[in-house]
Amino acid sequence: MSDGAATGTLAGKVAFVAGGYGGIGEACAQALAREGATVVVAGRDAGKAQAVVETLEGGGGASIATFDAQDVPSIHAAANEAAARHGTIDFLVNCVGTQKIEPILEVTEEAYDRVLDVNLRASMFLAQAVARIQVGAGRGGRHVHLLSVRAQLGMRDRGYSAYCSSKGGLALLVRQHAVELARHGINVNGVAPTVVRTRMASDWSDPVLFGKLLERIPLGRIAEVEDVTGPVLFFLGAGAAFITGQVLYVDGGITATQ
Repeated sequence: MSDGAATGTLAGKVAFVAGGYGGIGEACAQALAREGATVVVAGRDAGKAQAVVETLEGGGGASIATFDAQDVPSIHAAANEAAARHGTIDFLVNCVGTQKIEPILEVTEEAYDRVLDVNLRASMFLAQAVARIQVGAGRGGRHVHLLSVRAQLGMRDRGYSAYCSSKGGLALLVRQHAVELARHGINVNGVAPTVVRTRMASDWSDPVLFGKLLERIPLGRIAEVEDVTGPVLFFLGAGAAFITGQVLYVDGGITATQ
């Protein structure tokens, strides 16, 4: 589905979409391409990344980059290769994420470390890799990280220790990067949705749990991917030139009530 009529407002911009073949990541890649950006779909699976590239409409010159979110040198190599191929990277859209539900009494070091590595540590070094390119180019830029309402809210009766701590850490990382990179004309913000209708939302396939979720959301529904891509495009556009260090909760009002 479209975010509305394409305007080409991002023509000439290069967007590095990390995690660009996941549900939200692919939607972001599609939205960016429709607005004229050249999109680099980045992640570990080259085949999945290429499949998304072949569906992009608009922008032109889209390509893939491969990296392992738990391997910092590969993150830097992917960003540098993308910048060399396209001349620069104007936008980082970080959609990398994973989840492992484990009650606190059963949390394992392996699972906890993996969630923190992918959701927080990789975000740090994706931002570093792209920022080095942007600072070197001297043209400014934008970073948008995808978070979750779990950056602010705990989850009752479910094992979200790793996920909540990773997203909470990322919310503060957004602020820190924003104040460090402001002098270079680089804006850093976050978009934090509630449950979005993607494959990852299968965690909520139980109708009883899903019903309880809807009861907590004032607008009475979960988010569609278009509800997320709109704020992402806003943060990358001219209207957000004076906004940095912010996390926008795209949550149907849930954080306003808890």
